[in-house]
Amino acid sequence: MSHAQIAIFAGGCFWCTEPVFTQLKGVSKVESGYIGGHTKNPTYKTICNGDTGHAEAIRITFDSEIVSFETLLEIFFVSHDPTTPNRQGNDVGTQYRSAVFCQNAEQREIVAEMITRFNAASMFNAPIVTQINGAELFYPAEDYHQYYFAKNPNQPYCMAVAAPKAAKIRAKYAALIQ
Repeated sequence: MSHAQIAIFAGGCFWCTEPVFTQLKGVSKVESGYIGGHTKNPTYKTICNGDTGHAEAIRITFDSEIVSFETLLEIFFVSHDPTTPNRQGNDVGTQYRSAVFCQNAEQREIVAEMITRFNAASMFNAPIVTQINGAELFYPAEDYHQYYFAKNPNQPYCMAVAAPKAAKIRAKYAALIQ
């Protein structure tokens, strides 16, 4: 992939954010993991109580000639609730916060501009609280978390939460679906 770039989004449980992006043209890899904390080598067990400071996140490898960072960012905002601090649905805690971990100044500028534009247009029922962070060390999650939804589509949480998110994006962004 000659125009490979990275985007890192935290938008709640990675089981729910990963299937949103794996279905998109131009996305070659989506990796679940942990970012933004203060402990080394976090695990699912250690981040679940919220004490490590890490967020569940996904690291997306994409071809910028096929899908732009701005398009991925818009899908990120549409696919989760960016107005609730430390919460997505029934998942509560700092590990479920909404955050973008910008890989460069251009990404930071795009995120800030989109938040300003969406807030000005009252796109959501409340102001966006998504954190804009710099690039930080990303720790891949355990193997069983990788592509969890694809491996476990009938798991109740996946059926109730992840499947509707992925379907919403398929409907709204049909031209971008692989």
